[in-house]
Amino acid sequence: MSEVQGQAAAPAKTRVKRIKDDEVRLAGDLVRQVTDVFNSRVVGQEDLRRALLSSLMAGGHILLESVPGLAKTTAAQTLASAVSGSFHRIQCTPDLMPNDIVGTQIYNYGTGEFTTQLGPVHANLVLLDEINRSSAKTQSAMLEAMQERQTSIGGTIYPLPKPFMVLATQNPIEEEGTYVLPEAQMDRFLLKEVLTYPKPTQEVEILSGIAAGTLHAPIEKSPISLEQVEILQDLTRRVYVDMSIKQYIVALINTTRGGGPRPLPGFTDHVRVGASPRGGIALLQVAQAVALQEGRSYVVPDDVKVLRHAVLRHRLVRTYDALAKNVAPEALIDAVFAAVPTP
Repeated sequence: MSEVQGQAAAPAKTRVKRIKDDEVRLAGDLVRQVTDVFNSRVVGQEDLRRALLSSLMAGGHILLESVPGLAKTTAAQTLASAVSGSFHRIQCTPDLMPNDIVGTQIYNYGTGEFTTQLGPVHANLVLLDEINRSSAKTQSAMLEAMQERQTSIGGTIYPLPKPFMVLATQNPIEEEGTYVLPEAQMDRFLLKEVLTYPKPTQEVEILSGIAAGTLHAPIEKSPISLEQVEILQDLTRRVYVDMSIKQYIVALINTTRGGGPRPLPGFTDHVRVGASPRGGIALLQVAQAVALQEGRSYVVPDDVKVLRHAVLRHRLVRTYDALAKNVAPEALIDAVFAAVPTP
C-alpha cells in the first residue's frame, strides 16, 4: 500500500468547532435569563441553582437530597418555567407501578382497538419525588427511561421529548417504607446535590415574599425557549478542554480508587469502591457547563473543583468502618483534590 493510500485509509479525526465570542455572549444572556426567572421564585439556594443549571446544560439528571420544605418542588417547577418546558411531578409510593410512569395501552370497547396513553415521564422536566419510596421494579423503569431517552409501550418505541431532564428527590430522615437506590444505579445521576437550610436573613425574605404574595405571583421574567436550551447544550459540548485538564480529571478519578499520581495512604480503609469512568465524564461535562456560565469558552482547573462534591459524593462507596466513624464523603473528596497536583 502506498503512503497516499495509507493516509486515505486512516479514519478522519472529528474536529470540534471552537466557540466564538458572540456565542459565549449568547450563552451568558441565556444563563442570565434562566437565573432571573429562578431567583424570582426561589430565595437563596445558589448552590442548587448552579447544580440544576449545570445539569441541564450538560444534558444530565440530578438527585436532590434534603429534609422536606427546602423548595425542591418549587425549584423544579421554576426551572421548567424558565426554559418554557413541560413539567410533570410523580409522587413515588410503594404501590407505584412502571406503567404509571411510562404509560400503558387502553382498550376501546367502541372501536375494538387499543390506544396508547403516555405516562408522565413524557415531559421536558420530570420531578420524581421521593424516588426511594418506589419499588425496585419502578425505579429500574425510570432509570431505563433516563438512560435510553425513550419508552416502549406495547412493542412501540416512544422517544422522550428534547430536552429531557429528571430531578429525583429523596428524604434522608425517614427509612421506614423506603427502597434504597442501588449504589450502581445512583451512578447514572450526573449530580447529587444535598440541600441545606437557608440563612436567617433568607428565611425572613421568604416569609416577606409569602406575606406579600410575590413568591406565588405569575412570573414576569421572560423565559428562554426549548430551542435555546438545545443551543446552550450544544455550546456546552463545544467548550474546549485541554489535554492537561483531561489528565487532571483522570488522576482525580484514579486517586478515588486508591491509585493516582499521589496515592493517599489508608484511603482504601475508607472507600470500598471509587468512581468509575462515568465519574470522570461527569467531571468533564460539568466543568464545561461551569466554564460557559462563567463566560469562558475553555475549562480551567477551578471549573472542575466547583461542583466536585455534587459530582462525586454518590459515586464513592464507603467502607463499613468509614460509615461507623461517620466519615463524610465530602471530606474524602476534598482529600483527593488536595493530593492531586493542579495543572
